[in-house]
Amino acid sequence: MVPPFNFRRTSLWIVIVVILQALTPTTITLVHSKTDGPDVSALNVMYGSLSSPSQLDGWKSSGGDPCGESWEGIKCSGSSVTEIDLSGLRLSGSMGYQLSSLTSVTYFDLSNNNLKNDIPYQLPPNAAHIDLSKNNFTGGVPYSLSQMKDLEYLNIGHNQLKGQLSEMFVQLSKLKELDLSFNTLSGNLPQSFRNLTSLTKLHLQNNQFSGSINPLADLSLNDLNVANNEFTGWIPDELKDINNIETGGNSWSSGPAPPPPPGQKSNPHAHKPLSKGDEKSGLSGAAIAGIVFGVLLALVLVIALFTRRRSSTPPSHFIDEDRVSQRRPFTPLASQELSNDSRSEILKDFRGLKSSDSSSSLGLQSSLSMGLMPTPLDHTKSFDDGEFVNHMSIKRSSSIRMTCYSWADLQTATGNFATGRLLGEGTIGRVYRAKYADGKVFAVKKIDSSLLQDRQGGDFAQIASNISKLRHPNIAELVGYCSEQGQNMLVHEYYRNGSLHEFLHLSDDFSKPLTWNTRVRIALGTARAVEYLHEGCSPSSVHKNIKSSNILLDTELNPRLCECGLATFHQQTSQNLGSGYNAPECTKPSAYTLKSDVYSFGVVMLELLTGRMPFDSSKPRLEQSLVRWAIPQLHDIDALGRMVDPALRGLYPPKSVSRFADVIALCVQPEPEFRPPMSEVVEALVRLVQRSSFREDPGASRRMDDYDC
Repeated sequence: MVPPFNFRRTSLWIVIVVILQALTPTTITLVHSKTDGPDVSALNVMYGSLSSPSQLDGWKSSGGDPCGESWEGIKCSGSSVTEIDLSGLRLSGSMGYQLSSLTSVTYFDLSNNNLKNDIPYQLPPNAAHIDLSKNNFTGGVPYSLSQMKDLEYLNIGHNQLKGQLSEMFVQLSKLKELDLSFNTLSGNLPQSFRNLTSLTKLHLQNNQFSGSINPLADLSLNDLNVANNEFTGWIPDELKDINNIETGGNSWSSGPAPPPPPGQKSNPHAHKPLSKGDEKSGLSGAAIAGIVFGVLLALVLVIALFTRRRSSTPPSHFIDEDRVSQRRPFTPLASQELSNDSRSEILKDFRGLKSSDSSSSLGLQSSLSMGLMPTPLDHTKSFDDGEFVNHMSIKRSSSIRMTCYSWADLQTATGNFATGRLLGEGTIGRVYRAKYADGKVFAVKKIDSSLLQDRQGGDFAQIASNISKLRHPNIAELVGYCSEQGQNMLVHEYYRNGSLHEFLHLSDDFSKPLTWNTRVRIALGTARAVEYLHEGCSPSSVHKNIKSSNILLDTELNPRLCECGLATFHQQTSQNLGSGYNAPECTKPSAYTLKSDVYSFGVVMLELLTGRMPFDSSKPRLEQSLVRWAIPQLHDIDALGRMVDPALRGLYPPKSVSRFADVIALCVQPEPEFRPPMSEVVEALVRLVQRSSFREDPGASRRMDDYDC
C-alpha cells in the first residue's frame, strides 16, 4: 500500500533545501576571504606603530582578518589586501616597518594626518598610487622608491623632508603625477628626471632646490610649479608653452639664453617625430658624408687603442666588476648625478670638515689602460644608474617565508657537522656549509647552546622570525632555522666568494685583489645595510659585530652583511668584537650603541683603504693598532699615499682616496657624539661615487690625475 503524499512536509523540505543553497555561496566566500598571513602581520605592525588608534575600527595588534572583518580603510581582492585608505583620520605615530610585505597593495593613502619620523625605507613595492602628503614626516625621500616601477602617482608634499634627491627616477617611466612641494628639499634636480616620460604634473614649489631646471625640458608636462625655490639659469623654451606653469620666486637669469654647448642639439626634444620635410633634409648628402667620415674616424681610433693596449699593457690580475659580470649590478649612481654647481661639495653636510681637494696630487704615473679608470665609454657603464636600479629591483620575496629544518636534515647536509665543512667560528657559534642532493648550498650557523640555556624553543623561533624580517639587498638573507634536541641553528644563503676579510687579508700572489672602484662600492653597500638597521628599522637595531669577516661577497662582489639581528647573543658573551674593531667606549658588550657600530664600520673602511688588519701583532709596536696608526695620517696627502694598500699597485684616483679618508676620520673619532649617523656616512659615500663622473676634453691627456675622481 502506497503511503499518502504529505504535501506540507515535502514543501517544508523544499524550502530548507532552497535556503541551504542560497547560503552555500556565502559560506564559501567567507572561507576564501581569510586574509593572507603577511598582509595581516604588516597591518598588525602598522596598527601598533600608529599607537592603536580607536578610529581604526576593526583593526587589531595581533591576528584578525582584515578582508573578512572589513577593517577601516581596507579593501581586498580575494585574500589579498589591495587598498589602504586612511586619509584624514587624525592618526599619529609612524607607519611601521613591514610595509614591503603588502605586495598586492596598489593604492596607499595616509595623507592629511599627523604622522612623523622618517618615511619607511620600504613601502608597498607594487603600489601605483602613494599619497603621504600633509603629515610631519622628516628625513629624506627614500631611495627604495626607485624600485617601484608601477608607480603612477606620488604625493609627499607638505611635510618636513630635507636633503637632496638622488638618481631615483630612472625606472619610474609610468609616473604621471609627482608632488614634492612645501618641504625643505635642496640641491640640483637629478638628471634622472629626464626618464619620467609619462609625467604630466610636477609640483616642486616652496623648497630650496637650486641650479637649473633643464632636466625638465623634455618632459610632456601640462602642469608645472617650481615657484619659491633657488633655481637659477634660464627657463627652457620647451617649458614656456605649458598651460599651467608657475615659476616665480626664483633667481632666473635675465637676457637671452646662451646657445647650447657644442655637440648638443638646440632642440633637446629628440624623441619628437620629425616632419617629412625634416626627414628629407636630414638625409642630405652633406649629412651622409659627415656620418661616414665619423664612423671611419671612430674605427681608426678603436683600432689604434686596441693595438696600444695589446702591445704596451701587461695583463691585469685584478678582480674588477668588469671581469666578474658584464651586468655590473652594484653600480650605485649614474656618472651624471651631480651637476657643475654641486661638484665641489662632497662633504657639505659633514660638520664643516675641510675637504682635502686642494691637496697636491700624488703624481701617479700609471697608465689608464692598466685597470683603474676605464675609457670614457667604459666609465659611463661602470657608474650606470640604470644597472644599479635593476640590481636593487631584483625580486626578493617580500613575504616572510622561513623553512623549519629538522636536526637530522641539517646533520646529513653538513656531513654530521664535519670539520671539512666548517666555514668559520665566531663569538656565538660556528658556521658550516650544508649541501643538499638537489645542489642547493646553505650556510648553517650553530648557536652556542650556553647562550640559550634560559630560553625555550619558541623563543628562538621568534628570534629567527625577527631576523627574517630584515629585508635589504645588502643583508644576508635568512632562509630557515632549526630548534631541536637542544640545538639552535640559523640557515642563511651561501656566498661562494667568502668574506671581505678573506679577500683583503688571506690573499697571496696568485689571488686577485679588489680594485679601488670595487672597494668603494663594497663600502657603500655595507653602509646602506647598516643605515637600514639603524634608521630603516623600528625600533632601531644595533648590529654589535661589524667586521670584515661578517661582510660576505656574492658572485658579483656585492656586499652582504651577516649576523644581523643577533645583538642579543653578543650582549650575553664575555667577549668584545675583536682586537681593533671596538670603539673606545665599549669596555663590555652591553655598552655598544649605534655610534659604536659607526666606529666599527670606519675600521672596515680602513681595511679597504690600507689592506691591513685592524690589529696585527706582527707589525712594529706603533703600527699594530690600525686606527691609532692611521688617524694622524688621514689628512696628510703624502702620508695617505703611503698608506694605500700596495695590492692596488698605485691604480687609484688620489682625490677619491682623500675623500674616502675624510669619511673614515669622522667614523673613528674617539668621542661617540662626534661620529656621524649612518645616513650621513651613506650620503658622503654616494657623493664620492657621484664625483667619479667626469667630462673629458677631446684634446686632453688621459693621465690618471686628469680625472676629477
